[in-house]
Amino acid sequence: MLYQVIMTVDLPRDLASEEATRILAQEKAYSQDLQRSGKWRHIWRIAGQYANCSIFDVRDHDELHQVLSGLPLFPFMEISVTPLLRHPSAIREDDR
Repeated sequence: MLYQVIMTVDLPRDLASEEATRILAQEKAYSQDLQRSGKWRHIWRIAGQYANCSIFDVRDHDELHQVLSGLPLFPFMEISVTPLLRHPSAIREDDR
């Protein structure tokens, strides 16, 4: 199942820089593993924001929740999820 996920990050101003650096490194490794597995299909930065728009390809809502809640930045994120369905006018068969 495909999902559009918009994630906006809001790190606390009082978070120690060493802790922020550690969390960001963990986030990068975790997200790149998900990209390699095909579960995190696309990721785009949203210009002018500390945010991204991503496409996930996972089994169901539960798996998406598991993936998102495993993000090291999860406690510092506002997340918006939109399930996606194939459009009947789409001409490409590989849109999944």
